[in-house]
This record gives sequence, structure tokens and C-alpha cells, in this order.
Amino acid sequence: MAKILAITNQKGGVGKTTTSVNLAASLEAAQRRVLLIDLDPQGNATMGSGVDKRVLQHTVYQVLLGSRSIADVRVTTTSGKYDLVPANRDLAGAEIEMVDLPQRETRLKAALQAVEKEYDFILIDCPPALNLLTLNGLCAAHAVMIPMQCEYYALEGLSDLVNTVKKVRANLNPVLEIEGLLRTMFDPRNILAQQVSEQLQQHFGDKVYRTVIPRNVRLAEAPSFGIPALYHDKLSKGTQAYLALAGEMLNRDSSNVGPVQQDHDQKLEA
Repeated sequence: MAKILAITNQKGGVGKTTTSVNLAASLEAAQRRVLLIDLDPQGNATMGSGVDKRVLQHTVYQVLLGSRSIADVRVTTTSGKYDLVPANRDLAGAEIEMVDLPQRETRLKAALQAVEKEYDFILIDCPPALNLLTLNGLCAAHAVMIPMQCEYYALEGLSDLVNTVKKVRANLNPVLEIEGLLRTMFDPRNILAQQVSEQLQQHFGDKVYRTVIPRNVRLAEAPSFGIPALYHDKLSKGTQAYLALAGEMLNRDSSNVGPVQQDHDQKLEA
């Protein structure tokens, strides 16, 4: 059975899509079967995976509305070698159209049941907003990865996101937990970034990934070529960081996560 991971942060520009694409490629390089779901109407994960969103006939939009299955719309990316459920601007209308549909919060979860046994990991790239699309991602997931920059505003938004996760767990998805906090676009020369990073580690302990994603030119360049950084420059610091993140995920002892979840949520709220 696949581990389903929602990659989300309501704050934009924190490296969420970069993480989704490069983590998918890194897990695939570790010989894991990976499905990446682009749940953002901007379709950046789709384009970053080498799929042209402008010519797509069927996307996750049709999956959410129930007219197509995931098996119908998924494609195998030649650039990253993982499977992709793509998205484009059509998805922006799905939120309005889903309002009157039954089980509107769990439509993605229902659609995934037919294919989840085919994968080891299913990654969901959520939009930078706490809306119905993100809610579908949270209801479908087993856990949440939160990419965040080490700055003051990121800490403020973290509390809101944790409260949302708690509400989803209480009312819609009782298995949902916070997998971890990922420090992205990190510049060790920035004193504030170092201070915030230290605070995260002090307060949240093993909920903070040991791996830190640096600010890296190769990571920024790769989407313009429609490929993950792993296939743009495998020796770059950004690529090596995402490979390390994949390794850390695979080596984590999941048995230690569940019992301390409530305690970590309380710390995050504080």
C-alpha cells in the first residue's frame, strides 16, 4: 500500500512544487514506484515534469468531477521517470463545481483507492491556499510535509496550517499526521535563517527533517527545461539535498511518529 503524502503550505514561493517534483524523481531513483499528483491550477509540477499543460485533454480536473479515473489521465514522465496526474487552468473551476457534489472533500481519496496499491509513494502537490483542493489533498493523505523558509512570516503561517491539519484529522481524516517540516531555500549566511532554523529544531525535534534544502541555481533552472534537477545537474547541491531527503524519508522509523503527534501539534500551536 502506498504512503500518500500531501506537500502543502498556504504561503506561496516556499519551494513546495520544487520539492514535489524533485522528491518524486529522487524516490524513483531509489527504485520506488512513485505517483505525483498536481493539484495546483497553475500546473507548475506538470510543466516541471516535462508535460505541456496547454495541450492536455484530461487532467486531475476530470478525476475530481468523476468523469475520468486516475488510470485514464496519468502519464509516465520521460524526464523524471515517475507517473504524473497532471493539472492545468481547468482545475481552477473545479472548486466551484465541486461545491454541490457529494463527498466533495474526499473525491481525490476515493479516486486513489483504485491505484494506490500500484505505488510505494503518492505525492500530492497542493495549491498555496487552504481551499477545497487542498482539503481534498489532506483528506487523501496519510501525512503532511510542510516546506518552509526560515523566516518570521513562515512561523506565523505554520500555526494556521497545523490548526487546519488538526481539524481535518478530527472531522474527515483520522489518520492524518504531520510527517515533517522541511527547511527550504536555506542560506547559511543569513543570521535570521540560522536563528529560525535553530528554533524549529529546539521546539519540534524529530518533526524537522535533518536534510536542509539550500538556495540553489540548478534547482531554479531545472523547471525551464521541464526536468527535475536530478536530470539537469545530478552533482548540484540542490540535487544532492533532495536525494538526501528521499534517503531520510526511507530510513525514518515511522513507529516513532504517531505517539508524539499530539504533543508536537501543541508545540506548533504555541
